[in-house]
Amino acid sequence: MSHKRIHPVDLMANRTADLCILDVRTTAEVKAAGLPDCLHIPLHDLTPERLQAEIAKSGKDGKVVYLLCQGGKRAEMAADQLKGKLDAELVVIEGGMNAVKQSNIPLAAQGKKVIPLERQVRIAAGLLVITGAVLGTWFNPAFYGLSAFVGAGLVFAGVTDICPMGMLIAKAPWNK
Repeated sequence: MSHKRIHPVDLMANRTADLCILDVRTTAEVKAAGLPDCLHIPLHDLTPERLQAEIAKSGKDGKVVYLLCQGGKRAEMAADQLKGKLDAELVVIEGGMNAVKQSNIPLAAQGKKVIPLERQVRIAAGLLVITGAVLGTWFNPAFYGLSAFVGAGLVFAGVTDICPMGMLIAKAPWNK
């Protein structure tokens, strides 16, 4: 589903202190690079009630909520998740943090270098496929099923734009 969008440059040109930007990336991604003074609720923890509580606690204007992620997909998912459950206009920041960085918009202080969630998923999928192939060759052909299962999961994620492995990895301790 497509939602209203705004380019980061246009958003930052009119930014005020009470502007409500919600970053739905993992905590580790936000620590690595983020916009200053944003609300942060990882997508897997996002509920309308929690967002309303965070807006009230922050004193921000919650009439319009700008949703930010790394590239735009998780922000779209957050908008879908919140649509009709929140008395606010939802606007996806086009291109996410990738577009923010390309636009040379000042970021909050950089923390440790973090592997983005999408790359973590590719690494895990690749390792599982290799593991299935090696175990299938050396021990028992039934292990080839692991590689097939991961392949099917990748096809499912590509077709539905829902990645169960990504959701699981987002909850991992190193992404907290």
